Amino acid sequence: MDCEDIIRMAREAGLDPDLWNYTDAFERFAALVAAAERERICKAIKEEDDYCVTEGDYMLDWDDGIAIAKRDWVRPDYSATAIRGMR
Repeated sequence: MDCEDIIRMAREAGLDPDLWNYTDAFERFAALVAAAERERICKAIKEEDDYCVTEGDYMLDWDDGIAIAKRDWVRPDYSATAIRGMR
């Protein structure tokens, strides 16, 4: 993400960076938001991977990681009831 991307997204959000001389602040803000989102994604994937390996002997693949990042992931049900229902 470069400065032009940040300014474009600020405009899409209804901000007008041309009214202020805050380009550096927009860049720092965008970097903070991106870092927080990366941290959220990494944490969510690790939590789900730990759960799947511990509870169900299942390893996440790339598609699972993408679903977690997009918040489309549905955690597998490893309960005895669910397992009996699979047979």
